[in-house]
Amino acid sequence: MKANFGVINSSKANFDEIYSMEDPREYFAVLGALDYMIPDIAEPVVRQILEARARLYSPRPVVLDVGCSYGINAALHRFPVNFTVLRRRYTRREVAALSSDELLRLDRNYYASWPEIGVGRFIGFDASRPAIRYAERVGLIERGIVANLEAGALAPSDAASLAEVDVILSTGSVGYVTDKTFRALLRAIPHPWIVSFVLRMFPYDALTGLFAEHGLVTERLASAVFVQRRFRDVSELNSTLEQLACRDIDTDGFESDGLLRAELFVSRPREDVEAAPLESLVTVCSGLNRPVGTRYVRLGTDESRIALEL
Repeated sequence: MKANFGVINSSKANFDEIYSMEDPREYFAVLGALDYMIPDIAEPVVRQILEARARLYSPRPVVLDVGCSYGINAALHRFPVNFTVLRRRYTRREVAALSSDELLRLDRNYYASWPEIGVGRFIGFDASRPAIRYAERVGLIERGIVANLEAGALAPSDAASLAEVDVILSTGSVGYVTDKTFRALLRAIPHPWIVSFVLRMFPYDALTGLFAEHGLVTERLASAVFVQRRFRDVSELNSTLEQLACRDIDTDGFESDGLLRAELFVSRPREDVEAAPLESLVTVCSGLNRPVGTRYVRLGTDESRIALEL
């Protein structure tokens, strides 16, 4: 599986450099220019799953965000912001002139000024120390774990801190991480729910088999696919289409339209799946997070409506 993922990854654009910065300005500049939208699109789905988990178990589930980078999933879940709002903030020329320390101080106040609307609490997991450090210092994640479990082991102190995790979340890390990473995590995390948004070129079978060994049943949301971003260039488009063709995946109306697509897989204990199948937990409203201009919204229980400029 690891070798296959390496071949598939070679067909994708490489963005390693944006995760080595002390703050997320380059992240938003580069990915924002490619209409990166999976954090926005995934957030309502993640919220529904966390709410379902909270109804059954702990009222505030602890989420391990695998490949969390600068804590973007935590920001979008915990506060009433979206990727577009944050991109505008971090790509302003006034912000570009700041030092990383100045930006970090402002960001800490920026996020603290928003009301907390999150269902879950977040622990970050990433191989990038600068990204984890930023997410911790501005308060987006409660704590961060810096590790590369594809090449090394989980430190005992980190393994101990994972015991409270309820949900493992990935919105694009599968492919960069394999069953080796998840195997190490599952040694430390008993009976989690695992929520993975996976680009369609990456096979998920080995992970499904691993999760089954731990008593987890994996469901794929058959009713929706999720846009990640535009292709960086024609070369990335063509090589991705070739990889999908090798897996006999039809790309007409999907990747052939110039947008990378992901599928949602959720793994849970059998009794949880039988009590509430995935299709009953998740409702996808396409375009909910995209700007649409002026629209009217019902407030409260009366008949009043106001126009919102979005």
